[in-house]
Amino acid sequence: MRDFLKRYQTALLFCLLLLCALLLYSNSLRQREHTSLFEKAILQLASPFYRAIDAVSRDTAALWNNYIDLIHVREENIALKEQLRQEQGHLAHLREIELENQRLKQLLGFLENTELPAIPARVIAVDASSWFRTITIDKGTDNGLDEGMPVVVAEGIVGRTIKCAAHTSRVLLVIDASSEVAVLVQHNRTRGIARGQGAQLTLEYALRSHDVALGDTVVTSGTGGVFPKGLPVGTISNIVKHDYGLFQTLELTPSVDFARLEDVLILTGETP
Repeated sequence: MRDFLKRYQTALLFCLLLLCALLLYSNSLRQREHTSLFEKAILQLASPFYRAIDAVSRDTAALWNNYIDLIHVREENIALKEQLRQEQGHLAHLREIELENQRLKQLLGFLENTELPAIPARVIAVDASSWFRTITIDKGTDNGLDEGMPVVVAEGIVGRTIKCAAHTSRVLLVIDASSEVAVLVQHNRTRGIARGQGAQLTLEYALRSHDVALGDTVVTSGTGGVFPKGLPVGTISNIVKHDYGLFQTLELTPSVDFARLEDVLILTGETP
């Protein structure tokens, strides 16, 4: 293509100049009221070029207008996306408020049913390095907390405070391997000790002679010195009867979902 333009550069330039002269001359003829036969021929010869120029002009104008419209559409699209993002953030915030209200209503219902004095607190840290066995809450000695106080939610027992600072406290969860809670099977009063297993619980020292069933509810017995009587601990998920000895071992699924703890109650131990 470059060789072609270079070879015929002079001829192409001459044709271009001739076409420009023809168009200029024909344009001047179009302004006249009377033209000769030769001038009419010139006009007729130039008319295809005028139509081509007019078509190109219209197409160029349409293309430019489409480009402007596309810019406006793009700007509107960006604005709508930003508006949608803000609305989604607002809805997510409202949903969080709704869920928080539901949790607080459950805690309030628990307090009304038990009539136990308690201090509400929020979970601010989780010890994820040891199977969620401890948590940190945003209440401490300045709020009336002390070590050894029971921590609960509406679903059941959570654990007990083991270290209290002025504004925070650490809570040992009942699923911790070092945790022990005196419990009983609710329907037949079989007693035992619930020990933490990292994610589950086992009920030990339950007499083999006592009949229990899968799904039975296990609650605190009130004899361990920490938790009041009758608080949910878990349900029996497996029964292990030994070939010898006086006891059977019961595996428990905790009543509380420890991976989703957010708001808790600390029972102060004071009489109402």
